[in-house]
Amino acid sequence: MPQGRISKRSVDALTCPVGKDREFLWDDALAGFGVGAFPTGKKIYVAQFRKDGRSRRVSLGEHGRLTPDEARSQAKTILGQVEQGADPVDERRKARAVRTFREVSDDFIKLHVEPKRKGGTKIDYEALLRNFINPAIGSTRIVDLRRVEVARLHAKLADKPYSANRVLALISSVWNWAAKRDEVEFAANPAKGIERNKERKRDRFLTSEEFSRLGDALRDAETVGLAWAIDETNPKAKHVPKENQRTIIDPHAAGAIRLLILTGARLREILDAKWENVDLERGIIHLPDSKTGAKPIYLSAAAQRVLTDLPHIKDNPYVIPGEKNGAPRADLKKPWAAVTRAAGLEGVRIHDLRHSFASFGAGASLGLPIIGKLLGHSQASTTHRYAHLDADPMHRAVETIGTAISAAMEGATGKVVPFKKSK
Repeated sequence: MPQGRISKRSVDALTCPVGKDREFLWDDALAGFGVGAFPTGKKIYVAQFRKDGRSRRVSLGEHGRLTPDEARSQAKTILGQVEQGADPVDERRKARAVRTFREVSDDFIKLHVEPKRKGGTKIDYEALLRNFINPAIGSTRIVDLRRVEVARLHAKLADKPYSANRVLALISSVWNWAAKRDEVEFAANPAKGIERNKERKRDRFLTSEEFSRLGDALRDAETVGLAWAIDETNPKAKHVPKENQRTIIDPHAAGAIRLLILTGARLREILDAKWENVDLERGIIHLPDSKTGAKPIYLSAAAQRVLTDLPHIKDNPYVIPGEKNGAPRADLKKPWAAVTRAAGLEGVRIHDLRHSFASFGAGASLGLPIIGKLLGHSQASTTHRYAHLDADPMHRAVETIGTAISAAMEGATGKVVPFKKSK
């Protein structure tokens, strides 16, 4: 077995003889430090030692990526650890067994979220992981994740305060789930102690005039089509539209938007509804599952007309079918953007239709309990956000008081009822 001083010259000269699977050169100054040459031409630095009566070997790295001096330094460290009773091979094996944050989060989604959470939650979590979390910390071993890295990610999303807070919450949830499996310690949660961004409620209520514009845009979208829009931010976009080119949205997309307006339902509740759940005779869509569990969506006559006019797609059970056979529509982003742009309501979210439905109910003094049932709220406190819109009782009360005071100031007489003196 060749021995000599391991240097760049000696390593460059080392070759694997024909017929052998490797050839080692062992350093004559540092016992256990060597380099192996292979038939492929690759050369690997190694450290070899005996532990518990067995010969063990650790690869240090490839020649070219490591210089002989760098490899020698690593070998000294490892061989020194052996002298102190450590087992570098076992420690490396354990280190490789520690999973990255991405690997743990994949299991979190598969083993925890899918069987125990709503489908919408899974979609939201996967989007946060894909768009923000994994690109930043996905390759980091979960035990090596530190608060400074999570805080840096949170700060980087300062222009998206809501998403930044959801990112923190999801990282914390993944960590705590891993802690229950003894992969990490609860107390070391790197998302703990990071101050969340202030969030302002994004409630937006459409007025009667805005609903009128939205209705006009929907009718145009279904019939004559909407004016062609140029995305000037897209470098591949055409600079000038073809003359009179217009976009017509499909009837199911228009129907979905109308149902959202007329029912106050959540987006996925409409997109995931199946024809077997629709009871037009009783005016109800029976949802077997929703964000708050099984719930009915109550249908007005207008909503029932929308459903009656919608075409059924063969072999697709969904009211709002998607492009894939037997699947629901994925989203309404493009048609909603086109309609709101035509109506001059850019920035209005689909979820604002739900708020607007509730605001009309509150303004009509239908009562918060009724509104809560229509929206499918499981907590009365959730509906209470619309209490300030119920102005009619206040108007009636102030009118009664004002009339009485005005009458008194004008000298009008009335029957006086004296109070009984208390004993």
